[in-house]
Amino acid sequence: MKIILTHEVSGLGTAGDVVDVKDGYARNYLVPRGFAIRWTKGGEQDVAQIRRARKIHEIATIEQANEIKAKLESVKVQLAVRSGEAGRLFGSVTQADVASAIESAGGPKVDKRRVELGSPIKTLGAHAATVRLHPEVDAKVNVEVVSA
Repeated sequence: MKIILTHEVSGLGTAGDVVDVKDGYARNYLVPRGFAIRWTKGGEQDVAQIRRARKIHEIATIEQANEIKAKLESVKVQLAVRSGEAGRLFGSVTQADVASAIESAGGPKVDKRRVELGSPIKTLGAHAATVRLHPEVDAKVNVEVVSA
């Protein structure tokens, strides 16, 4: 099935790309979550609009991405969440939580879709998160999860 990506999907492409995927993947995952729309002949105008919007929000150069990477890696991110007795959290820490914690710690504004967590954060302590700034530049951010 041919689809148009509306958001960046790891391993598949960026917003505005037209890609072929299996029917079930598109129908059950990408389209319902808003990551893609079905490709149509009229959808080509949508592709142009998505690409224009992407250029506005995209980090243009590797140098600019490296500057933001340096800022991100120098910020000490601490996130206070409710936890139980053995250090287990009530729920988990999401990408949106990490993105807002980076901003509140004095770091640059980061889109939650660019934050990648290796596995869901469900315990107190130090955890690593990756922020995809550019196709060639990733920033490693250390997140300290403490009890609230």
